[in-house]
Amino acid sequence: MSADVMAILHTVRIQDIFDIILIAVMIYGLLLWFKKTASRLVLVGIFLLGIVYLMSRFFQLYMTAMILQSVFAVLIFALVVIFQEELRRFFERLALWGRIRKKKYGSSQEHEAEVIAQAVGNLSRKHFGALIVIQGEEPLDRHLQGGIRLEGILSQPLLESIFDPHSLGHDGAVVIDNGRVVQFGVHLPLSSNVQEFGNLGLRHTAALGLSERSDAVCIVVSEERGTISVARDGELRILDNAAKLKAVLDDFYEKKASPERHRPALWFRENSAEKATAVLLAILVWVAFGYQRETVQREFVVPIEYRNLAQEWMIEEPKVTEAKVMLKGPEQAFRLFDASKLKISLDLSQVKQGGQEIALTKDMVKTPSSLPVVGIKPERIFITAYRLLPVFLPVEVRTTGTPPPGTTIQKIEVVPPSVQVLMSPRLRREGMTVPTKPIDLSSITTTTTVKPDLLFPPEVRFLGEKPPAVAVIVKVKQKR
Repeated sequence: MSADVMAILHTVRIQDIFDIILIAVMIYGLLLWFKKTASRLVLVGIFLLGIVYLMSRFFQLYMTAMILQSVFAVLIFALVVIFQEELRRFFERLALWGRIRKKKYGSSQEHEAEVIAQAVGNLSRKHFGALIVIQGEEPLDRHLQGGIRLEGILSQPLLESIFDPHSLGHDGAVVIDNGRVVQFGVHLPLSSNVQEFGNLGLRHTAALGLSERSDAVCIVVSEERGTISVARDGELRILDNAAKLKAVLDDFYEKKASPERHRPALWFRENSAEKATAVLLAILVWVAFGYQRETVQREFVVPIEYRNLAQEWMIEEPKVTEAKVMLKGPEQAFRLFDASKLKISLDLSQVKQGGQEIALTKDMVKTPSSLPVVGIKPERIFITAYRLLPVFLPVEVRTTGTPPPGTTIQKIEVVPPSVQVLMSPRLRREGMTVPTKPIDLSSITTTTTVKPDLLFPPEVRFLGEKPPAVAVIVKVKQKR
C-alpha cells in the first residue's frame, strides 16, 4: 500500500496540484452551500452514491459504475429542480461579488442598530406585532410582494407609528436599507421548513422564509407574547430583550461592513472541518479520475497545412495533404483532447524554385504538454514549387442560344480584350484563353453590356485579392 502511495507521489505534477486545489475550492463551496440549505440529507445521499461509485471503479465493477454514471446524469437535473432557489441565489451572489465594496463599521451603522433596538423594545412592551427586514448585500425585490414605497429616514417614531395597530400597513413588513425605511406593508415568502421550530405565527414564518432565501436579517415582535425573535440564515432565535437584539445587529452590521472580518488567520480558523473534507474529497476524486496510471500511444491521420506561401508561388499538384502523427500520454489526457484540431503546419515562406524535400518535425504540430509527439509518418515529403510570372491571356466570349426573330448580332466586343494573371510560363499552352460563362443571346433584343464571370484555369493566380473582370458589349441590329 505504501509503495502505491509513493508511486502516486512521484508522478504528481504542478498541474495536478492546481487541479486538486481548484476541485477542493469547488467542493468547499458546495459543502458550505449544502450546510445552509434545508435539504442537507440530499448531500448525504449524494456523498454515499459517490463513495459507491468510487469503490465500483476501484474494484472494476463495470456494470455498477455504468449504472451510477447514468444516475448521476439524471441527478444533475433533479438537483436543479430541488435547489432552484438556492442556485438562483448563488448566481446572484456571484454577479454581485465584484460590485461589493465594504466600508468600515462606524457610527452611522451603530446609530441605526440603536434606533431599531429601541423601537423594537418599545413595540415589545406594548405587545404591538412587528416584522422588520434589514437588507444585506443581496437584492430582495424578487422576494417581496406588495408594499408601499416610502424612502423615509430611519427613526424610532417612524417605526413605532408604522406598527401601530391603527396603521394601515402594520400587518406587513418594513424593509430597511442604508439608514432608510425603503417600504412598508410588504409581504414576504413563507418558509416551508417550520416543523423543527414548532408552531409559528405568520410573521415568524415569513421572517424565516426570507432569511432562507437571502442574507437579510428579519426581526419579529410577537403580538401575543411580546417576544423578540431574529431570523438569519434560515435559523430563528428568540432573544431575551432589546439589548440582546442590539448585540445581534452590531454583529450583522460589522460582518456586512468590516473587511477586517476576513483576515487570512481568521479565514483558516473558520469552517476548518469543511475545508479538510473538501481537500480530502478532492484528492480522492483526483486519484480516481485524474491520476495518470500509465501512458498509451495513439496514431492520428491529420491534414498538412501549407501556410505563408507567397502569392507569386505555387506548389505543383498532386501534393501530400495528410500524414500520420503518433502521440503518447495518459489515457485521461486523450479523453480531454480534441483530435479534430490536430494538424501539421508547414511554413513555406522560404520555399525555393523546383523540387525539394521538407522534413516534418514535431514542432510543426501543436499538442498539449501532456501529449507529446513521438513520431510522424512520413518523416519527409517532396514538393515542387515554381514562381508565377505575370502573363496576359485573351478572353474568349462563349455564347448560347440564337438572337430573337427580327434581330441579328452585329458585333461582340470585350473590354479589355485580355486579362493579366500569374502563372508559370512552362504551363502556358499554345492558344490558351480565359473563357467567359456562356451568354444567352436569345434574351438580348437591343445592344447590351454584360459582365460575365470568367472561367480561369486552375493553374493561374491573380495579382490582387479579386480576379480580374471584363465587360462584353453585344451590339444588336434590327432586321428590316
